[in-house]
Amino acid sequence: MFSWDNVTRPIVALAPMAGVTDASYRQIIKRVAPEVIVFTEFLSTDAIAYGAKRTIDMLHFDPALERPFIVQVFGHDPAHFLEAAKVIEDLGADGIDINMGCPAAKIVSSCHGSALIREPALAAELVHATVKAVRIPVSVKTRLGWDRTDTLIPFCKSLIEAGASAFSIHGRRFCDKFSGAANWEPIYELKREVSVPVIGNGDIRTADDALAKIGNLDGVMVGRGTFGNPWVMADIVTALRGNSFTRLLVDSSEPINESTNKRINESISSPITALTFVEKVPFILEHCALAVRFKGERRGILEMRRHFASYVKGFDGAREMREELMKVERMEEVKAILR
Repeated sequence: MFSWDNVTRPIVALAPMAGVTDASYRQIIKRVAPEVIVFTEFLSTDAIAYGAKRTIDMLHFDPALERPFIVQVFGHDPAHFLEAAKVIEDLGADGIDINMGCPAAKIVSSCHGSALIREPALAAELVHATVKAVRIPVSVKTRLGWDRTDTLIPFCKSLIEAGASAFSIHGRRFCDKFSGAANWEPIYELKREVSVPVIGNGDIRTADDALAKIGNLDGVMVGRGTFGNPWVMADIVTALRGNSFTRLLVDSSEPINESTNKRINESISSPITALTFVEKVPFILEHCALAVRFKGERRGILEMRRHFASYVKGFDGAREMREELMKVERMEEVKAILR
């Protein structure tokens, strides 16, 4: 059974991001850097407890590719956390992560996400309800505090007493939203005070950033830094662990399926992010094919447009190519533009 205590250090994790870390994104990250721990988009415990089909569908994953697979949830009703946790465990997830950090106004106004920082008793109750419902570990993702950072350590200690087994800390307060530079100093101080794993998050865009920021922490979590650049996760794993990794190469002339994937073990001496755009195209096409497979062509292609905007940049003709890709509706159109 998965345990945060037994994960290979340093931990490298993909941050849960609403509208981004769906199955297609998680799988493309895992195929680039299999060592990365992936989290789902954050999902409503209310919706899971009530059996909402669209939310339940978002819990499905490929155990051959995505383990350890962590489901992130949000909400404020302990009874729904208990019920949702059982559903998540029954579906085979390796862990549950509770979102106590999202700063979005509609989330906070419902006493979800960052709002729980100001409700430490309720936050601890939610952790306790989840822990007692399942055998898989329960972790928490939160921020430095609401409008100050000196609440972080007592807040996290109370959650450990309730059963939390690991933390991912975003280096900004709620009031900062995503502005200014992430402050990692309070995260280092938290790690000095607790024995459970602590993972730092915020402003990691390169392997050098990860090396500079990890300090005394158990790992790093990368979110927006992967936009248009999933390959950075392979660089970070290699930099932090100092070893080779498995790189998945794709023959883009064949249909995308498990039998056509080719794993080639190779030691990378230069960053994989140094790939040219032409070399990246097969990965982009695979990401698109996965999105279509999981969500159907119309929805999959529409949702890929945000990724095309991030992938296609930094070369002559990129703006024109992006403009074309923003209009596509079918996989064949994508292939015609990218090839």
